[in-house]
Amino acid sequence: MLITRVYTGSDGKSHFEDVEIELLDKGPMGSISSLWSAKGVLFRKVSGDYDLDFHNAPRRQFVVNLTGAVEIEVGDGTKRQLGAGSILLAEDTEGQGHISRSINGEPRECLFIPLSD
Repeated sequence: MLITRVYTGSDGKSHFEDVEIELLDKGPMGSISSLWSAKGVLFRKVSGDYDLDFHNAPRRQFVVNLTGAVEIEVGDGTKRQLGAGSILLAEDTEGQGHISRSINGEPRECLFIPLSD
């Protein structure tokens, strides 16, 4: 399973990385990853006009888009659009951070899953 990671590089800027989550074959039950420790779940809804300038992730967390989409811009100017069903591993808790923008004026619903250290 491929997810998108945002992290702070040694240059103090945020960067993207594609991360493959290893899944173990469980036969007829499908495939499953190893357990990730989490602290809980936060539910979030944002309006279709949000445009958050550079900011850091408040903690290491997964962001799972349920509806709508978001454009994320990192420190080197690279932009990615993440739609419903996408998973972001936000780890840029220091440095420049990233920009988050709505796409096409659509609201977005997502889950924040803070990870245990």
